[in-house]
This record gives sequence, C-alpha cells and structure tokens, in this order.
Amino acid sequence: MRVLVTGGAGFIGSALCRHLVAAGAERVVNLDKLTYAGNLDSLRALADAPNYAFHRLDIADAPAIVDLLAAERIDKVVHLAAESHVDRSIDGPAAFVETNVVGTFRLLSAALDHWRGLSGKAAEDFRFHHVSTDEVFGELELEGSERFTEATPYRPRSPYSASKAASDHFVRAWHATYGLPVVLSNCSNNYGPFHFPEKLIPLVILNALHGEKLPVYGNGSNVRDWLFVEDHARALELIFTRGRVGETYAIGGRAERSNLQVVETICDVLDAKRPRRDGTSHRDLITFVSDRPGHDLRYAIDPSRIETELGWRAHESFESGLARTVDWYLDNEWWWRPLREGRYRGERLGTIPAGR
Repeated sequence: MRVLVTGGAGFIGSALCRHLVAAGAERVVNLDKLTYAGNLDSLRALADAPNYAFHRLDIADAPAIVDLLAAERIDKVVHLAAESHVDRSIDGPAAFVETNVVGTFRLLSAALDHWRGLSGKAAEDFRFHHVSTDEVFGELELEGSERFTEATPYRPRSPYSASKAASDHFVRAWHATYGLPVVLSNCSNNYGPFHFPEKLIPLVILNALHGEKLPVYGNGSNVRDWLFVEDHARALELIFTRGRVGETYAIGGRAERSNLQVVETICDVLDAKRPRRDGTSHRDLITFVSDRPGHDLRYAIDPSRIETELGWRAHESFESGLARTVDWYLDNEWWWRPLREGRYRGERLGTIPAGR
C-alpha cells in the first residue's frame, strides 16, 4: 500500500500519516502546501521513518502531482487538503472556493491521468478517497433524534460547507463519468492532539491555562457530534482499503454535546489536573459572545454503515478522548506555544453579518 495523503501536515492528515506509518504501510507520502494550519512539527515523530516522505506542493498543480503519483507509484490517494474553518470562510470565502473546489478538480484530473496509465491489479486496486464533512448536510433540529446518514440530502449553509459540498459532487461525477474508483466519507467534528489552536477545544484548553476568557457563541446550545482524531484515522484506512467503490461512509463518534457542555467539561478536567492558583473554577472564565452568522443548530451522524460493513467502532468515548487531549496539551507546550504566540493570535473571525 503506497498512500498519498493531501493536507498531511494538517490536523486530521497528520494523524492519518502517523497511523499509516505505525501500521506498516509500504509508503506514506505527505503532500501539503503548508498554509497557516499546516505544521510539520506535528510529524516530527516520522522524521526518520523509512516509509514516509514529505513534498511541499499545491493540489492545484496538476502536472506536478501527476509526476509525483508516478514517481511514488501511488495506489491510494486520500484527499484531506482543504480550507476548513467556518469562521474564516465567512470572512474570506474566495480561498475556500479556490482550494476546496478548484483544487479538488485539479487533483481529480491528476488522479484520473495516473489511474488511466495503470494496468491490471494496479488499476484495480487504485482508490481516490475524498474526505468531507457532515456540514454539507446543513443543520438538524436541536431537540430531535434525527441523525445524518449517507442518504441525507445536501443543504450547506456556510461558504465552507458549500465548497465541500461542491467538491463532493465533483468526486462523484468523476466516478460516474470517467470511472475513477472513488470512495467518500463525511465525518463529524474531530478533536485530539495537534489540533490547531483556533478550533474550539484547543482554544478553550489554552485560554484556560492562561487565565483568559473562554468564548462561547450565543448561548452555547449548538450541538456537535465529537470524534477522536485517532478513531477517525482508523476509519479512513478501513474505507480506502475495504470500502465499496462509489460509496460514501458517514463517520461519527456517537458523542453529541452542546458547545457549552464541551467547554464546561474541559473546565472540570482542568480543575482536577491543573487547578487555578486562586482556587476558583475554570468555569468562571466562560464568556458568552455574539453568535456566528448562520450558526447551524445541531450536527449528528449515524455511523451504522461503517460499523456494520467494515466493523469500525470508536475506541474513545468523549470523556476519555477529552482527558487524553487535555493531557497532551499540558505535556506538549513545545508544539502549541509558537502557534499561539506567533502567526496565530486568537483573533475573532467570522463576525461579518449575513448579506454583506
């Protein structure tokens, strides 16, 4: 198995690279443009691994990718490279269209050229795995029991989710029109080690450690389904090795929590592991701020297909995964401090009202 991981220096991509290298894949090739969220420090443990390589490259550079696919004899492409922060998409949607839509189109073109040049078992074994999000499905009722499935109609509501929905459709079109052997997956919110500090869980952990306000959008009632990133990496490998060509698999942690519950749980974990010097609870730092425009009420995934067909189960509950995550941030200041104090400064994004 010779795997190309696009966006391999990002949060989920780096977790997948670490997983595949440890699992003994013949070759793991990390392709990343190294934009603001790409961080090679997340892959420091792989620096001397003989089955790992990094290439700084843009997914929109189709000719260069065709050459790389051939030179590395790639038989699996796992496409994770994307602009992925909803707030950033509100402030600057153009980058999301360029990377998530146009970039995916050019990567598909390169993959198709490469696949057409293969023959026999190599052509039969080739897979293009497109990794997407549950946000393409829109929102669910806050108090309802409905969950997203592979058959849920698309209803994206943010520039980010619209760009991912478009890329999903392009991937399916390349399968239907050109026969490219693809699989797709839509995951719920990931969390865990090496998560970029602007996202909710690492932001709250690090702000709490510094005694800073813990911002909660609106009244904190919006619900997300949380998935530990290492559980997600295992699911991805199962899909691109054993999933049915042309099919989609929904991946969720069966761990719905409101944003306020997430923040309060982090506070309680830190109260036990790193108490505040004045003896007060970290919950006292919680501050409610203006809501995000068009903030979806609830996401939840039914992962029955991947559980039934491929035998996948999440190993971590939300509580065990969050405890592991907090411990990692407490023990790895070397990784997060340069991000927090350097190019990322915790500015509030995504406050442009709808219609402007």
